[in-house]
Amino acid sequence: MKPLANLAAAAALLLLAACTASNDLPRAKGGASFDNAFAAFLAEADSLDEGLHSIMVVRHGKVIAEKWFGDNAPGIPHAMHSVSKTFTSMAIGLAVEEGLISLDDRLVDFFPDKLPAEPSEDLMKITVKDLLTMSCGHGKDPTRKIRNDETIAPEENDWIARFLAEPVSHVPGTYFCYNSLGTYMLSAIFQKVKGEKVADFLGPRLFEPLGIEAPEWDESPAGITCGGWGLHLKTEDMAKFGQLILQGGKWKGRRLLPEDWIKAASSKQVECRPAGTTPEQVLERGLTVENSDWVQGYGYQMWRCRHGAFRADGAYGQLIIILPEKDAVIAVTAHVKHGMQHEVDQIWKHLLPAL
Repeated sequence: MKPLANLAAAAALLLLAACTASNDLPRAKGGASFDNAFAAFLAEADSLDEGLHSIMVVRHGKVIAEKWFGDNAPGIPHAMHSVSKTFTSMAIGLAVEEGLISLDDRLVDFFPDKLPAEPSEDLMKITVKDLLTMSCGHGKDPTRKIRNDETIAPEENDWIARFLAEPVSHVPGTYFCYNSLGTYMLSAIFQKVKGEKVADFLGPRLFEPLGIEAPEWDESPAGITCGGWGLHLKTEDMAKFGQLILQGGKWKGRRLLPEDWIKAASSKQVECRPAGTTPEQVLERGLTVENSDWVQGYGYQMWRCRHGAFRADGAYGQLIIILPEKDAVIAVTAHVKHGMQHEVDQIWKHLLPAL
């Protein structure tokens, strides 16, 4: 029986390998013009010591260029930071499609037991849509203060209650303030209504069909998927997710995400600006729609870009740039040294014209 058992095991491994390989994006030649542009991009990144960890370029559904730097490699997952937010948005979109959540649902109605003693009028107005568009009314992102509070034991640090206790200094829906804990609240809402963590829910509905193998996603002390950060993916996982979005939510003929949600999530819903900046600082720095990819408009946990593009992005240079006009996706991992706008500028300078 041993030989048969060994043969069965070997066959299973071969089948698993075949299934895994079938979920990889196909490869194709970029052509001389693009190859030269990619070489120029890499040369400038090297000369500037840009801090890139990897880059993958997909055109017409096929990988035409890929490169890993230093100790990074195709099979090593990378911290996504705020790219995680876009995955949380997709979970919310699926919950909306199922009728479990409405964009107009009020935040306070999900957590009535965690409200402050005297909730403000504006706190009572915050909706799911306000959280999705980073416009819940906070004047400053409370994430770091709440997450890193060393005066409270982690198991006693109730992120939901503390978020609800934060001052709401603007009318919800009227003031953009990049707010990672706001995305955590979306994850908490999802877990409350669905009875399932965002990370677990997306497994069979998104990760597995894309061939993304059980990605790690950090949780809060309360056991809630962090939502706004904490996801770890490989570069090709990022590219496949971008390609799925580019294709309107379909993958190999199967619908994984609602097309209407993707359209809304990737469209300008509100005015925006770089994380941590005020409207006054935008003016002081001379940021305009001509020179900045951080003032093009914000959707549902996605940023608009110049050149008709949109993106998921995360701290230190994690990018999934989707370019519908070029039928292309560019995935980047990094720890950039010259700022994310400079990183994106190099993509526009070298790669965009050759796509």
